[in-house]
Amino acid sequence: MSTTTRTAAAPESAAAPAGTPAAPALGRRQVHAVAGCYFVASFAALGLPPYLTEILPEFGDTAARWAGLLYVVPTVFGGLGAPLWGRLADRYGRKRLLLRAQLGLAVAFLLAGWADSLATFTAALVLQGILGGTFAASNGYLGAALEGPALSRALTLMQGSARAALVLAPIVVGALSPWLSPHRQYALLAVLPLGAALMLAALPEPPKARTECAPKAVESDAAEPPVMPLRTLYALEFAFVFSTVISFPYLISLVDERIPGTTPLMSGVLFALPHVCYLVAAMAVHSAFESRPRLGIALGFAFIALGLAAHEVAGSLAAFAGARLLLGAGLTLGLVCLSLLAAGCAKGRAPGGMFGSLEFFSKAGAVAAGLAAAAGNNWFGPGAPVLTGTAAAVTAAFLVALPLVIRRSFRPRRSR
Repeated sequence: MSTTTRTAAAPESAAAPAGTPAAPALGRRQVHAVAGCYFVASFAALGLPPYLTEILPEFGDTAARWAGLLYVVPTVFGGLGAPLWGRLADRYGRKRLLLRAQLGLAVAFLLAGWADSLATFTAALVLQGILGGTFAASNGYLGAALEGPALSRALTLMQGSARAALVLAPIVVGALSPWLSPHRQYALLAVLPLGAALMLAALPEPPKARTECAPKAVESDAAEPPVMPLRTLYALEFAFVFSTVISFPYLISLVDERIPGTTPLMSGVLFALPHVCYLVAAMAVHSAFESRPRLGIALGFAFIALGLAAHEVAGSLAAFAGARLLLGAGLTLGLVCLSLLAAGCAKGRAPGGMFGSLEFFSKAGAVAAGLAAAAGNNWFGPGAPVLTGTAAAVTAAFLVALPLVIRRSFRPRRSR
């Protein structure tokens, strides 16, 4: 992975004038520092929402009726704010806006931890969404300093940080609960984004030279066209997040229905399996599909469809684990190949705005998945969300694979 030490260079048509200071190098340790900072800052954001049903009774909501709505509040406001913060990062500096995101999370977590009413706690979650956005800010920072394979590997590592936090954070929060309530843990875990901000303060500011090349100039360069149009990338991001996240909210209920007597620990292991798959196989998948990300994303949707369909028919622990592993294969292929496609699209573009918009569509997919899962569960039971996700993944796989098949069918054959 020595290529991660390479810095991004603007296309020759937008080369910096003579005398411009050289862009600061962003080495492996610095890339890992950005990913590590995102990991620790994500602990409260990813580890505490599953405990909303224990937090809300402290505010008088004994039945935790608002848990479902509050679960998506940070996601909604994070998605709405991401494009704006991304454009501001391109204008005023990616490092500055990345520090802002970490400090914004700390402020929101402190307010949530010391909230004494449901209204104050809700306002803290709104602020978490508006002031946070550490994932998009981190990707924008990396996109300004890296390009090509180095950037796609860094984005893959960032997704690994998210998966690791998603697996470990709820376990840590649960382990601390006998001594400190999940509500007060918000205030305790605010030290994590504060520590991340201190670490990030030592990193260099990426150069602005890359943002001075307009997207049209890159698209008109026949030698290095973008991998795909941005609209296609955004649509794939939305469809991928929708088809995977839709199975999350009611997975435990589905396990209880299909395999009665399953322990909470085993249910947690089943929930974590797809994310563990990513942590184990992501870099190997990156190497295998680095030159063919469209094929990889098509296969990813196909495996997601197979995995979700298997959830519906699994009747034993082994069968359910197999379904989760199939979903994990699709999750890994999809996330890695989306990182490859995003790295291709970022070349020559302002990375803050692009990754901010990408985060908007990711959040939109998650919110749509949560609403669809809730509606399907209420009307048809816990099996409905996985069937909806299966249909979405099959449709996406077909739409992605069709151009590949057509292109292969009409490719001119070489004369002997």
